[in-house]
Amino acid sequence: MKVLLLEDEKSIRDFVRINLRRENYDVIEAATGEEALELADSQPDIEIAILDVMLPGIDGFEVCGRLREKYPRLGIIMLTAKSQEADKVLGLGYGADDYMSKPFSPAELIARVKALHRRLSPTATPAPEEKNRIDLCPFTLLLDERRLIKKEQEFILTPKEFAIIKLLGENANKAISRDEILSNVWGQFFVGDLKVVDVNIRRIRQKIELDPAHPVYLETVWGYGYLWRKDHSDARN
Repeated sequence: MKVLLLEDEKSIRDFVRINLRRENYDVIEAATGEEALELADSQPDIEIAILDVMLPGIDGFEVCGRLREKYPRLGIIMLTAKSQEADKVLGLGYGADDYMSKPFSPAELIARVKALHRRLSPTATPAPEEKNRIDLCPFTLLLDERRLIKKEQEFILTPKEFAIIKLLGENANKAISRDEILSNVWGQFFVGDLKVVDVNIRRIRQKIELDPAHPVYLETVWGYGYLWRKDHSDARN
């Protein structure tokens, strides 16, 4: 797997590169946002980008937003300062799938990269036709292709958005707690807060709901979590 690493501090960049290469990842390095964008355009087989926030020139947020717009299925992990909680939420708003606070352990970084890569990868063994999809009327979630479609329209999802819809779709009409979503999608050892779930839910609604402020598919269960409403009557389909 090819990983794009954007970090302006050489010591940190070297540290991360060494640990990723120990796991046999192909690491492409960039010290500036501009360089990272050029590398992404020249090497479209990059699967995961690890982006520092504080950079000279174009910052990590802008790089994240541009990459997400151009490569919607790219996995993105943001590196943020431990004291900047707002950076984490902002990064998720730009389309990041995950974030890590500096300083971090190499073991945790590798675990996050592996978890994200697993969610990016299609099912290794083809399943029977009926198991390749989840009917979320009026949507269909194509599991092997990692696509969400509604009639002839396709909704481009990030890896985390896909995983959330898959979890909720497999449990349609059942409330799933934020903790359960966090554990299933980000992993049980994820160190962070529940805001990451809410930010991703909000992004999904912006894509699939006709009126995101009044969702009819992805409902909020106040004080608990979310559910996918499969049996509602929606004349707007």
